[in-house]
Amino acid sequence: MSSSLRFLAGHNSELGQDQPVLNWSNQKRRTELGLLILADLCIVFAYVLASLGHGDSIPANITPFLVAIFGLTLLCHSANRRFAPNCNPILLPVVALLNGLGYVMIARLDLHLAGLQATWSALGVVGYISVLIFVRNSVDLDRYRYLLALAGGLLMITPLFPHFGQNINGARLWVRIGPITFQPVEFGKIALAIFFASYLVEKQEIMRMPTARVGNRLVTDPRPFGPVLITWVASLVIMAAERDIGFSALVFSMFVAMLWMATGRNLFLVVFAVLLVLGALAASHLFPQVNERISSWLNPWSHASTSGYQPIQALYAMGSGGIAGKGLGLGHPGYVPVVISDYIFSAFGEELGLLGTTTIVVAFMTIMGVGISIALRAKSEFAKLLAAGLTFTISLEAFFIIAGVIRVLPFTGLALPFVAYGGSSLIANYILIALLARISHEANS
Repeated sequence: MSSSLRFLAGHNSELGQDQPVLNWSNQKRRTELGLLILADLCIVFAYVLASLGHGDSIPANITPFLVAIFGLTLLCHSANRRFAPNCNPILLPVVALLNGLGYVMIARLDLHLAGLQATWSALGVVGYISVLIFVRNSVDLDRYRYLLALAGGLLMITPLFPHFGQNINGARLWVRIGPITFQPVEFGKIALAIFFASYLVEKQEIMRMPTARVGNRLVTDPRPFGPVLITWVASLVIMAAERDIGFSALVFSMFVAMLWMATGRNLFLVVFAVLLVLGALAASHLFPQVNERISSWLNPWSHASTSGYQPIQALYAMGSGGIAGKGLGLGHPGYVPVVISDYIFSAFGEELGLLGTTTIVVAFMTIMGVGISIALRAKSEFAKLLAAGLTFTISLEAFFIIAGVIRVLPFTGLALPFVAYGGSSLIANYILIALLARISHEANS
């Protein structure tokens, strides 16, 4: 008798058929633990290399760094083992690797901000664990559809409130409460994704089938296009009021992607493309900041002393990195003005070269692939669409910022998820990953 058959024959009646499932979940968690240890070792190795390149010495705080890195990842792993034992084992290690590499680059450039980023990472882990504890079934979120829609809308417009909203670098996206400054729109995108998933699952049949009669023919009812137009108009209004194009484009793109996945109708993509072009043209004529970004995207050298200075420096940085880079701690990424947040991808291009930036891109592609796999395996239509929406949200955010740095698209000012400095982005994206982990656990249970 094989070992697997002996196991099946020997399980007791109290556990019934659950024991093989538990064995499978334990295997997943062992795989996750091994990948987390490998990711942590890569992060520690990168941290030591950056310190040697920058100061010719092993960092004095290497022991506390080791404790913090392994401690945070083990906390997340323990939460998965306790509250979502059947979740995908690849998602968390990839996120930990991105978060750790981002911290290494921030610490190499600014130790003060690195300390703050470590705090945000810890809070992100708290958010991750909290979601796994309190969201025990993803379908429960469907009950709070309109409450989440209200919360998402309020979070998007909160920066416009007097005495709370803060204008930084021309965009009004921040809110200050006491000593804390954060971007509420980062959390608003998650609330809106949940609302979109709930709404579209309920309305997908109406949007999918021709139901309007013209003469003797059934044609597409124009009313389903209402949500697209409302979202488009809302995106323009938010962009106008907050002087931001990044989150407006992100929310609109997320909604259209979820609409297309819910209905399977390519016509929505055509409408999206037309509205996107019209919105971009209108914004470029109405808002000087948008026009300046588009101009510096088309020809940064014509604005070399103003808006074009940063993209030019980023191009020189990545170009000087070549294939393998100059080495961690051996480059000069600080020549790019806002390298720690907006242009951290260029810092990796300079010091780790094409190999380093490709690693980051592959990591995000892995998150996208895992997220789509989770969506396909989800048990309910709501969970399927929510997982797909969350996956496209983080994937589009990464795409927009990377494409902006390498000048494939105009720069949007979004934060590279898990890598760039920013507490709001880090905590919100950990919450997003926790929701994917919950849906993955449900699908495999």
